[in-house]
Amino acid sequence: MKTALITGITGQDGSYLAELLLSKGYEVHGLIRRTSTFNTRRIDHLYKDPHSNGNGVKLFLHYGDIAATDTLLDVIYSTKPEEIYHLAAQSHVRVSFDMPEYTGDVTGLGTTRILEAIRKSGAQSRFYQASSSEMFGAAKPPQNENTPFVPRSPYAAAKLYSFWMASNYREGYGMYAVNGILFNHESPRRGETFVTRKITRAVAAIKAGTQNQLFLGNLESKRDWGYAPEYLEAMHLMLQQETPDDYVIGTGEAHSVKDFLDEAFGYVDLDWNKYVRIDPRYYRPTEVDYLLADPSKAKAKLGWEPKIKFHELVRIMVDADLELLGLDKPGEGKKIIEEKFGGWHRWEDQVISMDK
Repeated sequence: MKTALITGITGQDGSYLAELLLSKGYEVHGLIRRTSTFNTRRIDHLYKDPHSNGNGVKLFLHYGDIAATDTLLDVIYSTKPEEIYHLAAQSHVRVSFDMPEYTGDVTGLGTTRILEAIRKSGAQSRFYQASSSEMFGAAKPPQNENTPFVPRSPYAAAKLYSFWMASNYREGYGMYAVNGILFNHESPRRGETFVTRKITRAVAAIKAGTQNQLFLGNLESKRDWGYAPEYLEAMHLMLQQETPDDYVIGTGEAHSVKDFLDEAFGYVDLDWNKYVRIDPRYYRPTEVDYLLADPSKAKAKLGWEPKIKFHELVRIMVDADLELLGLDKPGEGKKIIEEKFGGWHRWEDQVISMDK
């Protein structure tokens, strides 16, 4: 049985990755921060109390912080993971302009602390670094592994620092370290302040009669939006290869925020123009206009390609938010998941894992 350690296990990506690895028979350890309230809602359906489940427990949570090297060393020493997936970060791009120092410390230096903990512990763990398409910034699309980086935010700059640190530890210390350069990947577990989830939650709230306006920023920016669970399958594949390498993961299609609005509101027969208002506070000081993945390397070397199309992603998210409010839904989202996923990823876990 393989053992894996996930930082950021309570986030969108971490929760899906935990599901995937558990379905493959892994023992999974997750790093969580100690807080005064529980923040494990996305993995509550996976967690089993060790007091009552005995040897059947395969998911273990450890208090720690990527801002504290000693806790990282302790967890790595005690769990001896064969694979480490570093997903924890301050991951909101707009917020990074308001908190640049904190973003640099957590999103940038946090990676160095983990790499140093691996090196000092002598662990032979394979390391996955969650890089981001935001590193490409103003680079001309489509973007692939050879495209020069032009970061346009504190978040992107911090991620780029982490990218090069992982690359340097790979080359300098012979560490098995990979960078997964993931383009935007969404789901019903996406944080509520991210634009896609903000839109689908608003659609549900408007249908429920509890909201009548949606405030957004730049509607013209284009992104390559995919379905998060598929991207976690790509992450896992990266650490199963004979030699470490870096990969771009995306759909190869780009759509604007307006396109997302058209799909989300149109799915339930609403006109977004009646509800959406522009708030300049949501504009970034430096915008990224167009991100479009060229994932041909991942297809050729990993055998990975996306199954979920843009319109299907939107319908999954809208259906989930409608169900969360107890509203009738068109129902295509559940059908899409049932048709295109088997085993580890189920519609029921989409909805019960989300906040109410």
